[in-house]
Amino acid sequence: MVIGGMITSFLVLLGYMWKEAHSNRVRHVTLSFPHFPDHCPPLTIFFISDIHRRVVSFRMLEEVRRKAHLVVIGGDLVEKGVPEARVRENVRRLQAVAPVYFVWGNNDDEVDYDLQSLLEEERVHMLKNKAKVWEHGGVPVALIGVGDVSRKEADIDRALEHVPPQSFRILACHNPAIVARLREEQHISLVLSGHTHGGQIRFFSIGFYEKGGLKWQGSTAVLTSNGYGTTGVPLRLGAPAETHLITIVPGKPTLEKKCLSKTGKTM
Repeated sequence: MVIGGMITSFLVLLGYMWKEAHSNRVRHVTLSFPHFPDHCPPLTIFFISDIHRRVVSFRMLEEVRRKAHLVVIGGDLVEKGVPEARVRENVRRLQAVAPVYFVWGNNDDEVDYDLQSLLEEERVHMLKNKAKVWEHGGVPVALIGVGDVSRKEADIDRALEHVPPQSFRILACHNPAIVARLREEQHISLVLSGHTHGGQIRFFSIGFYEKGGLKWQGSTAVLTSNGYGTTGVPLRLGAPAETHLITIVPGKPTLEKKCLSKTGKTM
């Protein structure tokens, strides 16, 4: 009886961990910045990181379609063994939401096909130590992408070379360790990162990495996602899979966060 109960409990836990790893949460984050001009309309970004082996859910994307101005993939779109057709399908699903921007992660060069050529064919904007600048409501906005920190490929100064000084600046980097390299004169307002999976499997709030979330470092908001996929085993505990719909508005620095969507299946 005792052994049977232990086996049942273990199987229930495994089922829960599998469900957490394959859920489709969209977390809604509203961020206010005093230097985001009052006359500028809200800017909304759909951020998804660490897709790895997953297929991006149609149902989840339906909830963010027509809400996001752009999609940012925060690295580790793939890993070894992910077929080319799956990557192309994921990218096309994301392109149906909004223009897609991509920064490289530490696993993105593990596949045996040319990922860069695939992304070019699918019209994905790759940002590796470079920036994309556009006007939003008459205000210059810069999305700055840097290479992976663990591979010593990140160069913020190079990425900022052609960024107007008066622009609102968002930095995307796969590894949140990039925060240690920020300097006040770079005027980065928001950092988007992933990589850590929030520890992926945590016991009593203890994990190999800190759980994902949002912190302020001075006037810079730093958002680290738990990520959408998994690595090693397709299980999670205490660090559920997540994506983010980030809305940037003018005003005093505030944070409003809630889970908009929680669907158990990948569609």
